[in-house]
Amino acid sequence: MSTGPNARARLERILPPGWLPYLLHLRPRAWPIVAAHMSVGALLAVGPSFTPDLVRRWLLAAIAWGVLGNGGTLAINSVFDRDDGDIGYLEDPPPVPRHLLPFSLAFLAAGWVLAWTLGPLFLAAYTACLVMSLLYSVPPIRAKARAGFDVLINSAGFGALTAFAGWAAIQQPIEPPIPAVAAGFFFLFAGFYPLTQLYQMDEDRARGDSTLALALGKRKVLWLSLLSVMVAFAWFLGEAWMRFRHPASLGLVVVLTLWLGLLIPWLRAANTIGRAREQRGFYQALWIWALTDVAVVLAMAGWFGPGG
Repeated sequence: MSTGPNARARLERILPPGWLPYLLHLRPRAWPIVAAHMSVGALLAVGPSFTPDLVRRWLLAAIAWGVLGNGGTLAINSVFDRDDGDIGYLEDPPPVPRHLLPFSLAFLAAGWVLAWTLGPLFLAAYTACLVMSLLYSVPPIRAKARAGFDVLINSAGFGALTAFAGWAAIQQPIEPPIPAVAAGFFFLFAGFYPLTQLYQMDEDRARGDSTLALALGKRKVLWLSLLSVMVAFAWFLGEAWMRFRHPASLGLVVVLTLWLGLLIPWLRAANTIGRAREQRGFYQALWIWALTDVAVVLAMAGWFGPGG
């Protein structure tokens, strides 16, 4: 869902007065992105076999995780950040409305209730992310303002547990390839998440937050991103080689090349790239993340059968 000026004007005409800021701070542009990442785990669990019940479980999981859980998490983040400048998935955020905190908590609670219907593994993953979302944004802990913990929580929540949640929603036992895939996405997000901090460094510094990007500086945090992405693909390629030796696995090599093509030039020009270019780099990384999801599914969902 676009949230540009034209889309906002149309939404303002449709929604009741005062509702638009609530919707925007849920950052609906992120919903399909997170739901798609969760779908990686579901597709790995299902493989080529689709039934109406599996589709129903996937749809409920996408609503619980991608809309209610993710939307509530991002809205709570807005409550305590109160950013004036562009933030992830939302340019030019509106002022935080008065009741955004209870509104966002209601979204998280609704997602938790829905998670009950999808089995104990999905519920456990959702509960873990709910707790981490509160630890991440809410004082006095506010882990996003503590260098290292900010990346750790996002790597565990958006990276590993989101992919695992799709698998859990299908009620599969924990078995290959999901452990290696979740580990790979943990490291991928350890590389991806600092990119979201680079173009927000001035606002984070003014607010007194100590993000990993501020603690390490641009060059070191980009080195961390580069190394983390390479570890992620070591997990992906290792699992694909051990269990699925077929040509589709070469897609992982292509996507790794795209990551390197983004991060290496960015690292070389780290001290001269401006804020606008850093923001574009973040959105380019989003597209490469989407291609990574596709490559992992093609390599490991069993659609081509195991290799010998």
